[in-house]
Amino acid sequence: MDRNTALELLFTHVESDSLRKHSLASEAVMKSLARQLKQDEIHWGLAGLLHDLDVEITRDTPEFHGMKTLELLQPFKLPENLLQAIRMHNEFATKLERTEQFDIALAAGETITGLITATALVYPDKKLSSVKVKSIVKRMKEKNFAASVKRENILECEKIGIPIETFATITLTAMQEIAEELGM
Repeated sequence: MDRNTALELLFTHVESDSLRKHSLASEAVMKSLARQLKQDEIHWGLAGLLHDLDVEITRDTPEFHGMKTLELLQPFKLPENLLQAIRMHNEFATKLERTEQFDIALAAGETITGLITATALVYPDKKLSSVKVKSIVKRMKEKNFAASVKRENILECEKIGIPIETFATITLTAMQEIAEELGM
């Protein structure tokens, strides 16, 4: 599957502009993480782009989030590890522990895009350029720092050898590179 096909799927199955932007941000973050970990950027980017195809379909049943995406992707014969990472990215979709680097990176990477977006929204100009790594780490330590953002998912980055400050820097930089496209 190429990126254009993935984008077509995204725009067919996801109507929300904010969810589409989240998927684009997740793609950018996953590509940056792949570079950092010397992995396949295209493969990891596709996981970021496709992970929320079913989020609107499963909104009322979050435990199925990720599972419906697998059904939508079945005709494309994607690599099993990409499908597994999508299945495991959501803490509601499985009780299995994520142990593969790819699974952990997708869960942590897509989650921190939500945290960074939420952090950006507390600034008056709502620009990603206003967000500092220090403020992300501070929000990580706050008890209720953002609805639907699980700090445990983000902290999984340490399982793949990336300290939280470095992880925040990588993800913030990736998002800033596409800030105009994200409207932030």
